[in-house]
Amino acid sequence: MINFENCEIANIVIHHIGNKFEGDSLSLSDNCFLPEDTDVLHLLKSYFLSAFKKDAYYHFLPYEGELLNNPVYASATAVFSDQQAFYEQSVEMAQHLYEQSNNPNIKPGELYIVHFRNCNIEEGICDAIGIFKSETKDTFLKIVLNQNTYQLIGESGINIKKLDKACIIFNITPENGYKVCILDKTNTKEAVYWTTDFLGLEPGEDSYFQTANYLDLCKNFVKDIYNQENDVPRADQIDMLNRSINFFKDAEVFSEDRFKEEVVREPEVIHAFENFKSQYETDNNMNLSNEFAVSDYAVKDEKKYFRHVLKLDKNFHVYIHGEKKYIRKGYDAERDMNYYTLYFRNEE
Repeated sequence: MINFENCEIANIVIHHIGNKFEGDSLSLSDNCFLPEDTDVLHLLKSYFLSAFKKDAYYHFLPYEGELLNNPVYASATAVFSDQQAFYEQSVEMAQHLYEQSNNPNIKPGELYIVHFRNCNIEEGICDAIGIFKSETKDTFLKIVLNQNTYQLIGESGINIKKLDKACIIFNITPENGYKVCILDKTNTKEAVYWTTDFLGLEPGEDSYFQTANYLDLCKNFVKDIYNQENDVPRADQIDMLNRSINFFKDAEVFSEDRFKEEVVREPEVIHAFENFKSQYETDNNMNLSNEFAVSDYAVKDEKKYFRHVLKLDKNFHVYIHGEKKYIRKGYDAERDMNYYTLYFRNEE
């Protein structure tokens, strides 16, 4: 779990990254700076760090077999080894990002390189390097007093509650590519540009990774196998999804054997699930553990992709959150129509 309560900003430098494809330039600051106003430092700390709450970590990938060939990893390593190299390495990172901004969809913006001290993560207290990019400008109304009359003027600036792209590199396990957190509020193509092209990261196989991918496996099993094409009613599919997400919500440690017993249940379905999992791992080039600590953040993130709606023609949408035993399907021969019977105790 990340704790930034006692974290301090030790240094900051800002560069402007133009869109190389459009012929924009790279504008570099001459120096670093550190605000003397503690209120401004507090605002900056909140702007840079408040969005990082998940226990999802990445690590740097080696280029051509060597981690030091990864430009951002090499710059971070240089700063962790010698704080005096901070400005020089910020320029290296800015130039590298500019070279990757060679697409018409990439937005120009300010790049902030920040050196943090006293970051508290599971392994202990460590320094960290933050890399942030602001691309979205908001218009603000400012109240001014002009000749004893209050007036409004418009100003353009950064909304400190909106962080576009971010990365925090913790000085932990450098031999394995460090522990890295990322954030990208933009679309998938830009996420590739930020995470892959610029940073050169891949997800670490931690609790978040395992939980998120196992839930994705469950969702895709229902969609591709446990479906109406294989004579599984939609209500039964929703029930399987509900059992899956509820199992993860209630468990601190995931056990695949217990999951199969409590969620998948029937032997033939278990066999189909095992085959599907094997193919899922092959297709996605990953190994899902049979036992791991459950990440609450991953459960929360994945839950929104689990659909619980039973759509009946264009007349009804039934949201199913409970057990299958409280809903029963039937057929009315006189009307030549299907129907559902719902059992409940209280109406609200």
